[in-house]
Amino acid sequence: MRTISFGKPMIGEEEKRAVLDVLESPILVHGPKAKEFENAFAAYTASQYAVSVSSCTAALHLSYFSLGLEQGDEVIVPAQTHNATAHAVEYCGAKPVFVDAEIQTGNIDIEQIEDAITDRTKAISVVHFLGMPVDMDKINKVAKRRNLFVLEDCALAIGTYFKGVHAGLHGDAGGFSFYPVKHMTTAEGGMLITKHADLAGQIGQKKAFGVNRTHSHRTIPGVYDVDVLGYNYRMNEIQASIGIEQLKRVDGFLEKRAQNYRALEKGIREIEEISLFQSTSKDFQSGYYCLSVMLKGPFLRKRFEIVSHLKANGVGTSVYYPKAVPHLTYYKEKYSYSDDSFPVASLISKSSIALPVGPHLNIEDMNYIIESIKNAIKGVK
Repeated sequence: MRTISFGKPMIGEEEKRAVLDVLESPILVHGPKAKEFENAFAAYTASQYAVSVSSCTAALHLSYFSLGLEQGDEVIVPAQTHNATAHAVEYCGAKPVFVDAEIQTGNIDIEQIEDAITDRTKAISVVHFLGMPVDMDKINKVAKRRNLFVLEDCALAIGTYFKGVHAGLHGDAGGFSFYPVKHMTTAEGGMLITKHADLAGQIGQKKAFGVNRTHSHRTIPGVYDVDVLGYNYRMNEIQASIGIEQLKRVDGFLEKRAQNYRALEKGIREIEEISLFQSTSKDFQSGYYCLSVMLKGPFLRKRFEIVSHLKANGVGTSVYYPKAVPHLTYYKEKYSYSDDSFPVASLISKSSIALPVGPHLNIEDMNYIIESIKNAIKGVK
């Protein structure tokens, strides 16, 4: 029996040496590594500006905070996402207005956005679900007509492109996650990219308490002013040093993910009890975070039995996501959503199983997963 974990951080000797170099230096925060990582990430994504932060959630929150989002404002948010996408709106006292998913990709149903917009709407949040890009031309058409800010949640979208442009660069800003099992890691951390110099400047200041002079710009050490409200959302030098090395390897990680995904997808297409999301097309290039399958018919009710069978055979799985966000207790109780609202997002949450394709695995592992799924389905029939 194989042991196939859902995700695993790919930490090598280069990352370890980089961390030790930082630990032997006198600077652990506010140093050159964070700036080096920002420049490297901007170059990798072809972004004009990149700002390192403590998490993707911090990037999203700072974007709305800098926009001036406040109580009474609304933001269009996909129902099928991680709760952090909506939390970032709530942090500002604004209201997330949820829109259901489309069944083909799991992404926000763009056709439903217009009906959800009101005169209080200030922004549209989009999530590239599991690395499959949203059609940003259609999003921007709606946003331009309504003069709305567009924020891309790219937590699972490194290596994701729409019409040859990296995710995060189609809207006004994009936030990335470097959580341990993502495409690359800094242990914990995030990055914001944008084409707007003023937004990058604001977020760079507001991520560090609103202090108006960085350490390198202080004529007298310890002397500065605070002219705006800010948070402590910085990335430290240890995290940045890991990120610099990870970014050098990320193309290899992505290539391995794509290879694993295609092999797993090919085998699973032969299983009639399962359906798959669209993974790519002419204008859409996925980052292949994982392969999420949807169970059909009576097997939908046997998901946990199938997951248990896979676990017993050493196959790690996950669910993206356990519930549509508006059905999570906090949002359901606050906004009184009914159980039958957002039917597509609910179906995806109830019927899907996320399978691993990370670079810690190989084609033989994919073949093992395929056979394990076939056996699991036979076992619950």
